[in-house]
Amino acid sequence: MSLQQSTSQTFGPYFHIGLKPIAVRLPAGAKPVVITGRVLDGDGKPVSDAAIETWQADLTGAYPVPSTDGSYPATSTLAGLGRVPTDAEGRFRIDTYLPGCVAAPGGGLQAPHILVAIGMRGLLKHLVTRIYFPGEAANADDPVLKLVPADRRDTLIARGASGELQWDVVLQGAGETVFFDC
Repeated sequence: MSLQQSTSQTFGPYFHIGLKPIAVRLPAGAKPVVITGRVLDGDGKPVSDAAIETWQADLTGAYPVPSTDGSYPATSTLAGLGRVPTDAEGRFRIDTYLPGCVAAPGGGLQAPHILVAIGMRGLLKHLVTRIYFPGEAANADDPVLKLVPADRRDTLIARGASGELQWDVVLQGAGETVFFDC
């Protein structure tokens, strides 16, 4: 019998394949945005070994789709895919852009947002959440944001303005970030 690591068991200090940082490629005409923050545990202590992976639509609200031969574009051509580690103080920096509105299931549009997956040592399944942008009128009608209790929505909306945003991830306890089951 052979025991192999599953994809949900590959984070940690010893397994680094595929965990190198990936810089988000800014499409032509994109509005650059810098998002900084920290990943904190339930005691407010920094998580120094987390990987923050981001995925977002392009400026028109579209995600890359397979070509007619079924292949996807090379990673270097994917706008909106990124991965950053946290440092010793749990800090991270995401250099990205403001995406377009994405079509919502059943019609309508979702507000501009970034999909986020967080992995770290000791976490057997990554956490999934979103970053929304402050001051976006579309936030009020976003179908996913509407599913979140009003008193917790602020954990998904970055703070700041002028392309410099702050967004912290709190893993549990007071101010816990909203995570989605996927």
